[in-house]
Amino acid sequence: MTHELRRSLGVFDAVVIGLGSMVGAGVFVALAPAGAAAGTGPLLLLALGLAAVVAYCNATASARLAARYPESGGTYVYGRERLGPFWGYLAGWAFVVGKSASCAAMALTVGAYLWPEQAHAVAVAAVVCLTAVNYGGVQKSAWLTRVIVAGVLAVLAAVAVASLASPSADPGRLLSGGPGGGAGGVLQAAGLLFFAFAGYARIATLGEEVRDPARTIPRAIPLALGIALAVYLAVACAVVSVLGVAELGRATAPLAEAVRAAGVEGLVPVVTAGAAVAALGSLLALILGVSRTTLAMARDGHLPRTLAAVHPRFRIPHHAELAVGAVVAVVAATADLRGAIGFSSFGVLVYYAVANASAWTLGSRGRALTAVGLAGCLVLAFALPLSSVVAGSAVLAAGAAAYAVRARAGRGRS
Repeated sequence: MTHELRRSLGVFDAVVIGLGSMVGAGVFVALAPAGAAAGTGPLLLLALGLAAVVAYCNATASARLAARYPESGGTYVYGRERLGPFWGYLAGWAFVVGKSASCAAMALTVGAYLWPEQAHAVAVAAVVCLTAVNYGGVQKSAWLTRVIVAGVLAVLAAVAVASLASPSADPGRLLSGGPGGGAGGVLQAAGLLFFAFAGYARIATLGEEVRDPARTIPRAIPLALGIALAVYLAVACAVVSVLGVAELGRATAPLAEAVRAAGVEGLVPVVTAGAAVAALGSLLALILGVSRTTLAMARDGHLPRTLAAVHPRFRIPHHAELAVGAVVAVVAATADLRGAIGFSSFGVLVYYAVANASAWTLGSRGRALTAVGLAGCLVLAFALPLSSVVAGSAVLAAGAAAYAVRARAGRGRS
């Protein structure tokens, strides 16, 4: 029985999988709470730029590492190979728990837009359906993600054009707002917006399933990030010009409220459907990435060995995908959307801190960007709401303790 995954993804599909995570998460989930944290238009745009800088540094580090280690698992593999087993394990643990929360947040977004009164039930159904899609093989997932991303980008273009062309649009709102959030508000907003940029990790964690990974991954990551940044800038400017940053911060469905304020009521159902589809695209790619890191950790004995099984026909880690789907379904049935986002952001920023530390060991080339990325990840992580920092730190500490117990038990047996 083979234990290798099928290499079927090119640059285009890898970019689309990254966009499937970034576009859905950022525009429809993180923009409103980031606006509330920033307080003013200029500070919101500054936070967006700061998040993009940290994301670019991380993307550069991830691309260098992925070219050196084209295996499933992303920073779990990089940390293990460059810093030692514990740091690889900590990165993998942060990714699995943080992104499981992110999966739940995306599923809850689907429920909140489609059927708010039954949001948790819809979220669980979405997780079950997309786990089944991933079970059929990564190429089917890539094709579905391609369709979703095309539809979402069309909706976002319509929102931007309708808002900017509206008589209600006032460019002066981009330079004004309520009381500013100060430096702490900017950092917290950037941390929330970083959650939106983190989709390029999906590309790195698919290292065993892309063709010519040394060439494909370094090209796909910056392409996906650049497209996502351009989309965020256009949509943020359009929405703020109609709503203002204070109203944006209070909005539960900011893009729908923006087109409504612009006087284009006919677009509201389209935006609502686009939000649900975007969240489904993010959820699809997120489940894909978490299951691949779970596979890598199971291969090394940090998770149950059965999770390393590869389906003989579909050539996908089917036990890992089923386990991840089950965990996410439970979280989606019980969690709060905003809490899931904050918790996920903390875990993902710790994950990328390990990635930057790993890239530092590759040599002097690119060390300036690596240093900025490492410092940025740590600062943004601890600028998040206190509840997210405390919960995230506790879960990481529990994972570290479990690692120490296993290591001690292993030494005892030897």
